[in-house]
Amino acid sequence: MALPAIAPYPMPLAADLPKNKVAWMPDPKRAVLLIHDMQRYFVDAFTSGQSPVKELVANIQRVRQHCLAHGIPVVYSAQPGGQTPEQRGLLLDFWGGGIKEGPTQKQIIDALTPGEGDILITKWTYSAFRRTDLMEQLKARGRDQIIICGIYAHIGCLQTASDAFMSNVQPFLVADALGDFSLAHHQLALSYASQLCAVTTVADQVIEQLGPAPSATTDALTPRRIREDVAELLQVAPAELSDVDNLLERGLDSIRLMSLVERWRSAGSEVTFVELAERPTLDEWCALLCPALAMPSPAVDVRPSLNPPS
Repeated sequence: MALPAIAPYPMPLAADLPKNKVAWMPDPKRAVLLIHDMQRYFVDAFTSGQSPVKELVANIQRVRQHCLAHGIPVVYSAQPGGQTPEQRGLLLDFWGGGIKEGPTQKQIIDALTPGEGDILITKWTYSAFRRTDLMEQLKARGRDQIIICGIYAHIGCLQTASDAFMSNVQPFLVADALGDFSLAHHQLALSYASQLCAVTTVADQVIEQLGPAPSATTDALTPRRIREDVAELLQVAPAELSDVDNLLERGLDSIRLMSLVERWRSAGSEVTFVELAERPTLDEWCALLCPALAMPSPAVDVRPSLNPPS
């Protein structure tokens, strides 16, 4: 019932992808990235330094960096160690006790250590949507696409994609950023997904379709952008927001507030969750995030001097 040792196999390439039934494209304003179960317990089943795990990790790193540059939220799923039989449920019959108690096996691998603004969810069964708040995280951010990387393709990754589809969230399986028990299992997942619930793609295509990362100039924070970002999350027109409204009372909960922190940090701000929560109005946020625009220019005295020059 333990995980099998995984023999090396070639990572699928773009030419190996099945034909997709739909033509969805990832959108930076709609997508989240899910890095699925990249924990030592699962990764250690592969042969270190061999295909597919070497491409798997490198391509997840590339996709993650590009998503961060676009302000796309990054979610990590991770199973807990030392689960009780009740917590393990029917997985116990198929896979045994799972990850052992202690920090070693449950840790996400060093090459993919989550960043400060990344979202971590505790995952209990195949789908990352079951018994978690992943769907609430997406809804709070106004997101309806999920880009899926990680392991294992035909188990948790595929079940997560299927669950997303049945909840009207468009899934994308990044074929060369997935790993599985064998090439046959990997291909099975891609074939099923492409015909029934998702778009299969590769890292290069995702990066190209998301487009170039915004430059510091085009992504700069302005009072107008701050207002529009808040209005988008509250699902109201920007003009409906008063400069002095308490935005927490308008429905900006902690998940949405953290989403704004992530978005504005990607634009170069060093703002923190606490700073926004303590001063929850547009006026105060503009003063905090755009201090140069909020401060009036010093007056210049252009009157002629009454005293002759020395």
